[in-house]
Amino acid sequence: MSKIIAITGATGFAGRHAVAELLLRGHRLRALVRSPEKAGLPEGVELVKGDLADAEALVQLTDGADAIVHLAGALTGLDCAAYFSVNELGTRALADAAQRAGVRRFVHISSLAAREPQLSSYAASKRAGEDIVRERMAALNAILIRPPAVYGPGDRGTLPLIKELTRPVAAIPGLPNARFSLIHGRDLARIIAIAVQSDQQGLHEVSDDKPGGYGWGDLISTASGFRGAPIRPIFLPRALPAAVAGLAEGLSRLTGKPGMVNSGKIAELYHPDWVARAGTLALADPTSFNTGFAETVTWYRNAGWLPRGRGTDTRTPSSRTSQ
Repeated sequence: MSKIIAITGATGFAGRHAVAELLLRGHRLRALVRSPEKAGLPEGVELVKGDLADAEALVQLTDGADAIVHLAGALTGLDCAAYFSVNELGTRALADAAQRAGVRRFVHISSLAAREPQLSSYAASKRAGEDIVRERMAALNAILIRPPAVYGPGDRGTLPLIKELTRPVAAIPGLPNARFSLIHGRDLARIIAIAVQSDQQGLHEVSDDKPGGYGWGDLISTASGFRGAPIRPIFLPRALPAAVAGLAEGLSRLTGKPGMVNSGKIAELYHPDWVARAGTLALADPTSFNTGFAETVTWYRNAGWLPRGRGTDTRTPSSRTSQ
C-alpha cells in the first residue's frame, strides 16, 4: 500500500539508496534537505528546505505523513556538543513533530556504534538519539535499526578501506583479531522499506547475515581473489593512527572544519567486536561481500575514484543493469 513517507538524510549514501527503494515500491516521498537546488533527488520527491533544528520545516515535513524514516545524523563534529545537537536533540525535535502530526510509523536508523557509547562522542550521541525514540516506542510505533559498516557504489566513507584492499600491501588500521559485520547500501534500503511496511517495534541490529561476521582474513581473501594476486595486510599499531588523529583534530580546530579522522573514530576502529547480533529483521537474499566488493571496486574505477587495476566485476549482465 502506497504511503506518504517523510525522510531525513535523503541526500546521503544510505539515504539515496532508501529513496530509490521506497520509490520503487510506489511510495510518495517528502525529504528534508538543506539545499533543494543541490539535492539531486529523483523527480517527484517533494523537498522541504531546512534541517533538524528548524521547527517550521519539521512541521512541513511531518504534516500528513504516514511514516518517517530518520537517517540524518552528524558523522563528524568539532566537539561533543556538535554530535549531540544533531544526533540527540535533532532526533528529539523530529520525534516531537511526528507525535504532534500523528505520524503512525517511525523508522529510526541508528548505528552499531551506539552499542558502545563509551568509545566516542559519535557513539554516545547515537545512543542518546536511540534513547529518545525508545522512550516513545509505543507512541511512535517506532523501530530502531542499527546497521554496521555500510558500503557499496557511491560511498565515500568506506572508499579508503576498499582502496587499501586493491593494493598488493594493505595498511589496516585495526586489530588483527577483530570481527565485524557489513551490509551493502542497497540491502539496508530494502530493510528500511520492509520496516516501513511492518509494525514490528524494538531494537534490531542488521547485517548481511554472515554468521559470526567477518575477520580481516575474510576481506583479504575476497580482495585477493578479485585481484588475482595475493594481498599482504599490515596492521598498523594504534599509536600511529592515533597520532594522525591528534594532528587532524588540531587542524580542525584551527580551520573550524571537522574531519572524519579523530580520536573517537580511532577508538571505534580498534574495538574488537562489531558483529551484529542476529535478529528477526533480515533479508532472504542479502548481498555477499564477494559480490558487493567486486561491484563496488568496479564502480569506483568507472567513476575515477580508484585507478584502473587488476580484477574484474564478476556480476552477471542482468545484475549490472538492475542497479
